[in-house]
Amino acid sequence: MAFMFTEHLLFLTLMMCSFSTCEESVSNYSEWAVFTDDIQWLKSQKIQDFKLNRRLHPNLYFDAGDIQTLKQKSRTSHLHIFRAIKSAVTIMLSNPSYYLPPPKHAEFAAKWNEIYGNNLPPLALYCLLCPEDKVAFEFVMEYMDRMVSYKDWLVENAPGDEVPVGHSLTGFATAFDFLYNLLGNQRKQKYLEKIWIVTEEMYEYSKIRSWGKQLLHNHQATNMIALLIGALVTGVDKGSKANIWKQVVVDVMEKTMFLLKHIVDGSLDEGVAYGSYTSKSVTQYVFLAQRHFNINNFDNNWLKMHFWFYYATLLPGYQRTVGIADSNYNWFYGPESQLVFLDKFILQNGAGNWLAQQIRKHRPKDGPMVPSTAQRWSTLHTEYIWYDPTLTPQPPVDFGTAKMHTFPNWGVVTYGGGLPNTQTNTFVSFKSGKLGGRAVYDIVHFQPYSWIDGWRSFNPGHEHPDQNSFTFAPNGQVFVSEALYGPKLSHLNNVLVFAPSPSSQCNQPWEGQLGECAQWLKWTGEEVGDAAGEVITAAQHGDRMFVSGEAVSAYSSAMRLKSVYRALLLLNSQTLLVVDHIERQETSPINSVSAFF
Repeated sequence: MAFMFTEHLLFLTLMMCSFSTCEESVSNYSEWAVFTDDIQWLKSQKIQDFKLNRRLHPNLYFDAGDIQTLKQKSRTSHLHIFRAIKSAVTIMLSNPSYYLPPPKHAEFAAKWNEIYGNNLPPLALYCLLCPEDKVAFEFVMEYMDRMVSYKDWLVENAPGDEVPVGHSLTGFATAFDFLYNLLGNQRKQKYLEKIWIVTEEMYEYSKIRSWGKQLLHNHQATNMIALLIGALVTGVDKGSKANIWKQVVVDVMEKTMFLLKHIVDGSLDEGVAYGSYTSKSVTQYVFLAQRHFNINNFDNNWLKMHFWFYYATLLPGYQRTVGIADSNYNWFYGPESQLVFLDKFILQNGAGNWLAQQIRKHRPKDGPMVPSTAQRWSTLHTEYIWYDPTLTPQPPVDFGTAKMHTFPNWGVVTYGGGLPNTQTNTFVSFKSGKLGGRAVYDIVHFQPYSWIDGWRSFNPGHEHPDQNSFTFAPNGQVFVSEALYGPKLSHLNNVLVFAPSPSSQCNQPWEGQLGECAQWLKWTGEEVGDAAGEVITAAQHGDRMFVSGEAVSAYSSAMRLKSVYRALLLLNSQTLLVVDHIERQETSPINSVSAFF
């Protein structure tokens, strides 16, 4: 709907009773954060033992002495995960023309090909657990023989994007480590040489590509883990050069872990879908750094809070999540693996195992929320390795009634997350935050760390122009949703757009928030780096919830707006009142406002 301004100001006001309990104020991070340039601490995070690791494969996640125990668990405590792995392998074997890498390199390179790297680790783990299955073993040998025969693992129409190479390297090197003792000498040599060549290529790319510099981004985490796994696997046999590669990864990922400490709410600015992509690699790094270098990140506060990033963003029924930023309907990778990791090493209270159990139990069997065939099995091997059956699955304290949860860094408030799908369970979300999240935004603007080069050290391109956006699922049924994975247009995120705007870049004369109009958020554009919203109030009283935010700083200064304030009041499970309050300067060219729900 669109409104015309008939006076200088448009006020939509709401009289309401004040809430007396459960008030949460969202503080300004920059007011209390104390930044110290800990580059000396980062420099101290060196690989402790540069001597060649003489332990033979498998060595990456477990030793040869652990294999018998892993086999026993497949029949007992880990049976539910083993069944998922076996089901995946059965599906692969039933359709080799789809799941095997193509015979010709041209076919492999003709499309996005991460599926082949992603599916290898669970397939290899199954063959390790069930060596008597000769059909599966012949399948994985053909699989790896085809991959090793390719001249490279790039995608032809994306020659500057090493992400698919990262997936292939991670999967191939992991499978090599798992299956090493089942391979003949010729294959061992051939596979190892391929891993070495690709790892060296990734190391060289890390010096010149943006993913080598842009912290907290899914591309960097994915490719750095690939470089690390390649270095760890080849380092057993190849020697000291691999240590240089390891140190590069440690330098970058320890900066990542250091920055994550600033993100007090356990969130990631790229949203739940891409957040699951990054966290897949972060959890792998934390485990591998502890196992191989004795670097301990288990006390990182971000990890302690990360459970809530999965729990509080879940709509009733455990199938769909908040779609803030580029998203499908839920997670790209996992999140069962991440959740069992958090439970085993961080939470140790059964909540992670419980949520992983609920998600697996309620996975859709068809429709748009079914995981992609390229990603659905990619974390089964780490889930199996990390699962701790001694942690009895149990929900968080106070589970069963709708709760409001605030992500102060992300600028997101949710209500009703993590509940079953019943007639009375309603979900609401509201977002009004800073570009990159509060911590990154403040670090860029206050420049406390010499090794951060402004916005060039980050890439919030998957974010949306969505300050003061909201979603509403009355009784668990989605009524107002996000833009999901689409063009960065403000009106698709149900935020206000204005006209006529002298700085409109698309949909003239209308203009929404800074950075809109392209496939990716244009975070390097004029003023975009200063774009920000702010949650003003977030409060719950019984089954009512009130939240509000100010987003004027997310709009172009050319529109000369003074305030763009939105408030939501959840009156009952089916009624949400939305109030917009807009102020403009006397010289503002704006005379119309519109919102699309």
